[in-house]
Amino acid sequence: MNASSLRAGVGFLLLVIAHFSLRPLIGGPVPVDFLSIAVLFSAVRVRPGAAAVIGFLCGLAIDSLSLDAFGTAALAYTAVAYTASWLKSAFFADNITLTALFIFAGKWSFDLLSLLVANGVPDSRGLLQLLLWSPLAGALTAVVAILLLLVARPWFAAPMARRFR
Repeated sequence: MNASSLRAGVGFLLLVIAHFSLRPLIGGPVPVDFLSIAVLFSAVRVRPGAAAVIGFLCGLAIDSLSLDAFGTAALAYTAVAYTASWLKSAFFADNITLTALFIFAGKWSFDLLSLLVANGVPDSRGLLQLLLWSPLAGALTAVVAILLLLVARPWFAAPMARRFR
């Protein structure tokens, strides 16, 4: 294990801890999703299969705290992480705008998949969640992710030289 992988692992662990400890304190209708940041930042560092496993395990952690629709977060994070890893060469460059769009799309996709799998066709409350609160949460999560990249770039930046090996 090299120093870059170790830093990425510590960064991932810190984001997971922030998700389960800091996020409940912040709360509100538009929470920052630190777990989505952790999954997406790790997905761009590994192959699609490993990213799917990371997404699945993080989804199971979320599902273990939920009383309804067990497995939806695991399915959604698996799909988002796999897709993020597969698209990493196209979207996760050293461009702040593309990175923000990447994080926003990943968070909104997770919310969309979770809502559709758990509830089927959304009602008016689900549509409000999907069209108002989820995009706002995705935007806030993208802003926090960009701030994290600017402050701690060596911990979270994906190595550009490593593509699919």
